[in-house]
Amino acid sequence: MENTKALLLAAGFGTRLKPLTEIWPKCLMPIRGRPLLEHWLGILKKSGVDDVLVNTHYFSEYVEEFLGQPQFIGWVNSAYESDLLGTAGTIRNNIKFCKDNTLLLAHADNWTCCIFSDFLDYHHNQRPKDTVMTMMTFTCPTPSSCGIIELNDSGIVVGFHEKVDNPPGRLANAAVYLIESEVIEWIENNPEITDFSTEVIPQFMGRISAWEN
Repeated sequence: MENTKALLLAAGFGTRLKPLTEIWPKCLMPIRGRPLLEHWLGILKKSGVDDVLVNTHYFSEYVEEFLGQPQFIGWVNSAYESDLLGTAGTIRNNIKFCKDNTLLLAHADNWTCCIFSDFLDYHHNQRPKDTVMTMMTFTCPTPSSCGIIELNDSGIVVGFHEKVDNPPGRLANAAVYLIESEVIEWIENNPEITDFSTEVIPQFMGRISAWEN
């Protein structure tokens, strides 16, 4: 997809998957015999996104060895973090890559299944005017365990409730975003900000469109 880059977050410890992640990174866990990160890269390539950066930290040597395979050369690069920077911190640390394009931000150690070309098309061609981000959403069976959003009649996010008891609805943030340069520039200019969902999203409330997976 022209002018769309992707930042895949793959640096985390995968603590909820222990003890498996005591010997192997979560982003390389096999799903039907293929590493999760390989599924992500295949989805992006098929959707026309062929400029990808993967951040690494935990078991980075395994992830970087995986990314060194011939099929990824020339369009997938990695960025090692000696200390975890947080989701917004990773964007700021790779600002030259992230600026001046639409950025697809996703947690590559989560399983996501949808028609990604529809997600991209909605953001580029159908999202409400004056929105600077599209958030993928899904209907959650256990809403208190997720970030639940509220929408107005135009499908714009006007409320966000991060893992609270009895949230007002079941439509949850899937933590997959398409982001425009205005948001990236705000992150660049606010160096104290580290977390995307709790610190960046509230700043753009009313300017985030939602696409339901």
